[in-house]
Amino acid sequence: MARSKPCPLCGKPPVAAFSPFCSQGCRDRDLLQWLGEGYAIPVRTLPGEEHEDGLDTPRDRD
Repeated sequence: MARSKPCPLCGKPPVAAFSPFCSQGCRDRDLLQWLGEGYAIPVRTLPGEEHEDGLDTPRDRD
């Protein structure tokens, strides 16, 4: 039998109804991270390139 991966947020075993999460709560927390721009892919720019905001350096999103 193949072993399934744990919930990516809390590490508990996943539940089929909420896969790959263990509960509706973890599923909702993950969605809120995406909607609130909590997840981001880092971007490296080359010298001389501009960002969407017209600045040469990325702005902090803290």
